[in-house]
Amino acid sequence: MICQCNRFGRIKEPLVSVCVILLTVMMSVRVGFSETGPSTKGDWPQFLGPTRDLISSETRLLKEWPAEGPPLKWKAGGLGEGYSSVSISAGMIFTQGHFDGKEKIVALYEADGSLAWGLELGPALEVDRPGSRSTPTVDGEHVYVETVGGDVVCLNKSQGKQVWRKHLVKDFNGKRGNWGYAESPLVDGSHVICTPGGREATLVALDKRTGETVWKASVPEGDGASYSSAIVAELGGTRQYIQFLADGVVGIRASDGKYLWRENSSANSNRINCSSPVYHDGYVFAASGYGKGGALVRLVPELNGFTAKRVYHTIHMKSHHGGFFLRDGHIYGTNAAILTCLDFLTGKVAWRDHSVGKGAVVYADGHLYLRSEQGSVALAEVTPEGYREKGRFDQPHRSAKPAWAYPVIAGGRLYLRDQDILLCYDVRGDTAVSTATAGPTHSADTDGLLVNAVQSNR
Repeated sequence: MICQCNRFGRIKEPLVSVCVILLTVMMSVRVGFSETGPSTKGDWPQFLGPTRDLISSETRLLKEWPAEGPPLKWKAGGLGEGYSSVSISAGMIFTQGHFDGKEKIVALYEADGSLAWGLELGPALEVDRPGSRSTPTVDGEHVYVETVGGDVVCLNKSQGKQVWRKHLVKDFNGKRGNWGYAESPLVDGSHVICTPGGREATLVALDKRTGETVWKASVPEGDGASYSSAIVAELGGTRQYIQFLADGVVGIRASDGKYLWRENSSANSNRINCSSPVYHDGYVFAASGYGKGGALVRLVPELNGFTAKRVYHTIHMKSHHGGFFLRDGHIYGTNAAILTCLDFLTGKVAWRDHSVGKGAVVYADGHLYLRSEQGSVALAEVTPEGYREKGRFDQPHRSAKPAWAYPVIAGGRLYLRDQDILLCYDVRGDTAVSTATAGPTHSADTDGLLVNAVQSNR
């Protein structure tokens, strides 16, 4: 049931006493780093952010918003139909959309939202609630995209020229869900990690330069792909990819694709698992909707792999598809329509609040940004002591469809994708807040773009 985004009363319940977790991270978690090092500060090169954990490194942002919200810098249109978020790298923005039976990638200039180029990726797979799901991944001079139908394509970042292409079903006998493929590719070192699903190649590693298969990982049960995106973890000298499949969470060794472990208690019976897991210091937290909730497991190294031992299960983080993040020993995300803070190691509820309802979250500069699926956006302090709202506004130019695209914070800006449009807000704390009219509006005429042709309205 969809929650309306008018202001609900705060849920009054005593705060559970929580311990401040002082942990020294013995094994660093390097997520999505290319061979040339981490992304440039101010970039958001992939889904879930630079380190794939919904954590932004941005600082000096607004600590509270005026009643009308932060100033709108520009608005771009012509992005097509879909729920893809955006990735940002070196002055360019990338997203995906469906256009009259075709799926395309669209590249914009970060400065003003004007069109740089667009490219047809393949036919748009017809599913319920049609539209793109994946977010492009930028690595160096290349962009990696995955379509709802299963095309995985490597493109030149500056012009959109195709470098290589694979298909998760045709090339790997993949098993996709009813809503098609929704993961965003993970680039780790020299590999691109994707999830065809099925027994033959549940996960695959592709050479990011050529697209050639490096390894195929077969999960014993032949689990199908769900709608989550894989993350990276390193424990006991073993680097691994953690992915939420249709029936549970699995770990796959990065070096050769060996199956390591699985844990099913956070997967719902509908096999619709969308939010990516969170890893920290040997622990993995995963959660799903449809009444299921979440679970924390501890990974215990063994001679031939790992054992995943469940620490707890909670019904207080029924995360449908808006994600959650870990900060200072606490998990923040929406439990159905209620914004909730949980103690990471115990699962105890620190606080909960209706805020603006069910939606997607992201962390930046001590604050939580919550974008409701109905379009409202809230800013709140990140603290286990209670919900402290610092501003909210209703997104203008709303489509008639749920606002499921994750918010992005990069370069002092907040980006909100809503189907065909992208809104860019200035959230820098050192900028005078103004109620002046927004900057330029651009429409990406992607229907007129030729394959592999650069079209710019600059």
